[in-house]
Amino acid sequence: MVHIPMVHITTVHIPMVHITTVHIPMVHITTVHITMIHITMVHITMVHITMVHITMVHITMVHITMVHITTVHITMVHITTSLTKSLLAVAFLSSFGSSMLYGYNLAVVNSPAEYIKAFYNQTMIARNGTGLDDKKLTLFYSVTVSVFAIGGMVGSLMVGILVTRFGRKGTLVRITCLVFIAGAFMGFSRTFGSPEMIIVGRFITGVHSGISLSVVPMYLGEIAPKNLRGFLGLVPSIFICLGVFIAQILGLHELLGKEEHWPLFLSLVVIPTMFQLMLLPWFPESPRYLLIEKRNVHATITALKWYRSKANIQAEIEEMQEEQRSMSSVQTVSVIGLLKDRSVRWQVITIVVVNIGMQLSGIDAIWFYTNTIFENAGIPVPQIQYTTVGTGAIEVIAGCVGCFTIERLGRRPLMIGGFTFMGICCAGITLSLMFQSHYISVACVVGIIAGFCIGPAGVPFLITAELFKQSHRPAAYTVAGCLNWLSNFTIGFVFPFLQMSAGAYCYLVFFGVCMAVAAYVFFIVPETKNKTFVEISQMFAARNGMLEEESSELGVAKNLKLAKMNGYGAVDLEHEVMEKKK
Repeated sequence: MVHIPMVHITTVHIPMVHITTVHIPMVHITTVHITMIHITMVHITMVHITMVHITMVHITMVHITMVHITTVHITMVHITTSLTKSLLAVAFLSSFGSSMLYGYNLAVVNSPAEYIKAFYNQTMIARNGTGLDDKKLTLFYSVTVSVFAIGGMVGSLMVGILVTRFGRKGTLVRITCLVFIAGAFMGFSRTFGSPEMIIVGRFITGVHSGISLSVVPMYLGEIAPKNLRGFLGLVPSIFICLGVFIAQILGLHELLGKEEHWPLFLSLVVIPTMFQLMLLPWFPESPRYLLIEKRNVHATITALKWYRSKANIQAEIEEMQEEQRSMSSVQTVSVIGLLKDRSVRWQVITIVVVNIGMQLSGIDAIWFYTNTIFENAGIPVPQIQYTTVGTGAIEVIAGCVGCFTIERLGRRPLMIGGFTFMGICCAGITLSLMFQSHYISVACVVGIIAGFCIGPAGVPFLITAELFKQSHRPAAYTVAGCLNWLSNFTIGFVFPFLQMSAGAYCYLVFFGVCMAVAAYVFFIVPETKNKTFVEISQMFAARNGMLEEESSELGVAKNLKLAKMNGYGAVDLEHEVMEKKK
């Protein structure tokens, strides 16, 4: 083991280096600062390095006349990149103007429900002279709530086309117009006496959320270094919980929970979007999108320097080029192509299981019936709104816990632990309802919400980005998003009938789903923490039935010849058959 706190070299001039064999178990270097290296010729027969861990490398200039390497075997290279202000800013900004709106729109219709129903009834009286009966009024309001999920499903189907044509950041900037249109429809619906404007506005906000719910994690997953991908990938889930929490607070009777304020309450979504529209265009596009899909090396270097500050970007460019070489084509794969591609069979199965399981875990049913459970527990009706705000605060705290522990614990523990804890609490609700123990049911509700927000709320979107390479990622998000919204819509319609037929035992269905997903993750899904996209693909190669020769084509260094150092500081590697051993 070699441990070097810091290396500072002004100039190195080596006429010739001839090394037969170098075997190093581990190299740990905190900082390397090199002004200039001038090497005439390096001849190395074999270098075997088990692990290299480098915190930061700063090299001003490297001049190498010729390098001849017979074999290089590196088990693992670990380059740590610190969290920069620009990375944190773009994560917060994209989540604030997009992901948070999804959470806000989920909860915004709960508080003014009676006022919106009264508006619908008054409008029908003004138009037809008669009002709506309770059944029709409930149906009208149910359409208002559920049309958001329909819009989300439509939006998720557009993700692949949009991110391929406009890029990740470009898509987020362009879809802001949907929020302004939707805000105008909902904000002026009472002025024009049109319930249809609310429904149209809800549908449009659903389309926006369906797109952004996939694009934001994709964007953050591609700009983040691998050691921070989990942390940045869960930032959107925190803002989703924050959006629910803000809607619950603003919906209090003391704030915007009065009858005269509900149009303003619905249209406040334009404020976060306005900030995003003003600031996000100043940030660079995803470097992976620029290099792999647009082949713009100069823009890639500029974007990486913006997001990485003083860190070494050469290794990341090499990793992107390795991913680009490993793909059969840089063209974006269609959804049909994704489903037919046997090389990603188990990745597709994984995103199907975790995204459907995320919605069928019972979290939507719990949110919908929280007030009823609290009322049965003996909480006074006027105080239930404050109790609901308390559960929103728990969501935010649990989301922060998951975000700040994912890089230490990994993806698997958060998923397995979250679903298992939710399953136990679902079984607890069934038992509490059977034995009329309402306080236990309240504790189980809080436990389900906390368990969901720690892991299952955000990790499925994160691993959808991690399990696929650039060419397959847009189609993967289309499939995941569509299934997510379809499951959301289904549970909203099926659960009332399930509750009527199964009673307290209906939560055992959610118990089964949660435990099944936890078991699947435990036995099938590998840990993706601190792995490159190519390494993750290699981890699935054997399970997908790929031959060893096929998986070795995914960028193993021994099959590549070092060609030249280009003007941007990135190493250009070209395909070449391994030289015959002399």
